Amino acid sequence: MRIGIDLGGTKTEAIALGDDGEELMRHRVPTRRETYDDVIETVVELVRHVESELGSSASVGAGTPGAISPATGLIKNANLTPLNGRELDRDLSNALDREVRVANDADCLALSEATDGAGASFQTVFAVILGTGVGGGITVDRRIVSGPNAIGGEWGHNPLPWPTGAESEGPNCYCGRSGCIETYLSGPGLSADHERAVAATLTSQEIAAGVLPGTADSMARYVDRLARSLATVINILDPHVIVLAGGMSQIPDLGEDVADRWGRYVFSDRVDTHITGAVHGDSSGVRGAAWLWT
Repeated sequence: MRIGIDLGGTKTEAIALGDDGEELMRHRVPTRRETYDDVIETVVELVRHVESELGSSASVGAGTPGAISPATGLIKNANLTPLNGRELDRDLSNALDREVRVANDADCLALSEATDGAGASFQTVFAVILGTGVGGGITVDRRIVSGPNAIGGEWGHNPLPWPTGAESEGPNCYCGRSGCIETYLSGPGLSADHERAVAATLTSQEIAAGVLPGTADSMARYVDRLARSLATVINILDPHVIVLAGGMSQIPDLGEDVADRWGRYVFSDRVDTHITGAVHGDSSGVRGAAWLWT
């Protein structure tokens, strides 16, 4: 049995998988994020609860925002800020009295979809999170590719490619730069872009519906920006499949619309990369955490 933990900013979820990937149990609780000890205790309580309910001990993997720095062994770049600067894998291992494997949540998404999801029949998978932020993960032959800096797949903090005149400066990003892909392709990024264009405040869901004035134009800009951004991924990585996840990935026909446009930006006579939604949806990250033990 494998237990996966998904450490999120608002909720922490646990899943138990059988050896064949069958879901045995799932349980989630609000994330207690006031202190680092709160986070550790939440994970320990979840693991103990699952093991008690199923009557068996298990391996444990955890997906986190941010990543473990290869230089220091400490968590970096996590929006669940109590984790930053902490040796999370060691502390969870000590608290649970067993080795706990920790990986970035987007890497867990990629691993999940490569193992038994939309990328299971493909060698190279690029998994994309389009939500309140923009992230990504890479697997090759069902193995996570994190790189020497532990930032493999982090395309959201590259500049928007082939910017138009109106995009030349770009919105400010929390990372300290401006014009990052995330500032355009996240849910808040789409809302902010629409507000700049028509001086009306709408949610990303309202804009995606394409009914209210100006929303169709905002969605056309969004699709073209996503096509440009993924084209650069194809030009560098050339993945066999791109898997879309996160709230924005639920926009109807998004993958098809992007595939209709990215050919003009990809450095090839044709584009054979597949694009599809995540089979396991919002569950993919927590499943991938469980699959850290394979």
